[in-house]
Amino acid sequence: MTQARQVLGLRGESLAIVCLEQAGMVMLARRFRTRHGELDLVGLDGDTLVFVEVRTRTRAALVPPAATVTWRKQQQVSAMATVFLHVHRDYARLRCRFDVVAIDAGAEPPRVSWLRDAFRPGWR
Repeated sequence: MTQARQVLGLRGESLAIVCLEQAGMVMLARRFRTRHGELDLVGLDGDTLVFVEVRTRTRAALVPPAATVTWRKQQQVSAMATVFLHVHRDYARLRCRFDVVAIDAGAEPPRVSWLRDAFRPGWR
């Protein structure tokens, strides 16, 4: 991954955090690393544990950012969520949700779209 993409990704995550926290979510983790990859954000929305995939784009694309969270990516995020729950057992009893935050960083100001319950893995 190029440095420019990393900077864009960090900027997108920061914008997502502001949006989510303004809505009352409490952030628990950012960039949680596992052998399967990295969870962008993990937060608490009331009594629900939320795994958030952040997609940031700088210009209009044929495919909306949220649509790039393919079935394969959903499986990867689910596997990483399982690792998170294994490491943080105190959250294992909570209901889980998988959200996507899509950011159009090319707009001024950047546009943030939050898709709650964007996908559901088979395990929860």
